[in-house]
Amino acid sequence: MIGAEIELPVVDGVLSAVDFGGHGEGVLLVHGSGHNAAAWGDVASGLVRECHPIAIDLRGHGQTRLDSTGPEQYWRDIGDVVTALGWDRPVLVGHSTGGYAVTAATASGLVEPAALCVVDGMVLDDRGASLAEHAAARTTQAADRLRTMFRYGWETNADEMHAYVEQCAREAGEDWLNAGARHELVEEVTRRSFLHRGHRWVRRPAIEEIVAVTAVEPDAEVFPSIEVYDRLTCPMTIVLAEDGFFASRRDDVRAVVDAVPGRRLIDVDSNHNIPMTRPADLTAIILDLVRDRAAASIWNVD
Repeated sequence: MIGAEIELPVVDGVLSAVDFGGHGEGVLLVHGSGHNAAAWGDVASGLVRECHPIAIDLRGHGQTRLDSTGPEQYWRDIGDVVTALGWDRPVLVGHSTGGYAVTAATASGLVEPAALCVVDGMVLDDRGASLAEHAAARTTQAADRLRTMFRYGWETNADEMHAYVEQCAREAGEDWLNAGARHELVEEVTRRSFLHRGHRWVRRPAIEEIVAVTAVEPDAEVFPSIEVYDRLTCPMTIVLAEDGFFASRRDDVRAVVDAVPGRRLIDVDSNHNIPMTRPADLTAIILDLVRDRAAASIWNVD
């Protein structure tokens, strides 16, 4: 689904976003690392019948020209986005890194959502283990892997960019992350990941973006570790991919869900990229949250 390109103000500039239209409750869709707003196209096509979905390009991604200068601003932007939209208690949906982004924005008090939907994007370790994992993401070896696998930071010309986009779409069925996604959707997401700068095209995110957001502060109040869930009071649904990044830690995810009433765990037969490979399943989950939000609003009015 193609929506309207919009810009949303944040503290030091604007984020690019896609407004898919629709009416009713606001739903903010936040992509994972390496993706962008286009990843939500198929999900949004099913949401517009009952709500108003908007997807953003996080810093360093898609068509947003702002880059991260520290480890928190990309999720702190979510507070500014919701304020700019004038939404009261929207549903926040985040995939992968976006799952932590919506969690952190809520845990910090920047946003008070009606509900969170975290899609294969949990933080399950304590601070010590999390610090070690984030440090490992900033090594030269990690950077080389990302360049090899995804061409992050690649600068190229228009012809080579278009050839790469077509290649990614053509090979989607054999890609461990994109198998099951529409080839056209893979093409849209890949194309949007290139930002035009001068006479060149740059594949986002750059390695510098990864380094910035993984340089977490050991004593940060809101920290990407399992303790962050202790700060949440709103309803939360965790969507777990059965063949995703957290499949082997289902018991840990279950413990987070069981710790507080109002949390749910939903398993989906998918790889990590649920928004692209199982959009119908995810749409149904989000619509349940939207309906719960609408029913609660009616109840409160009465």
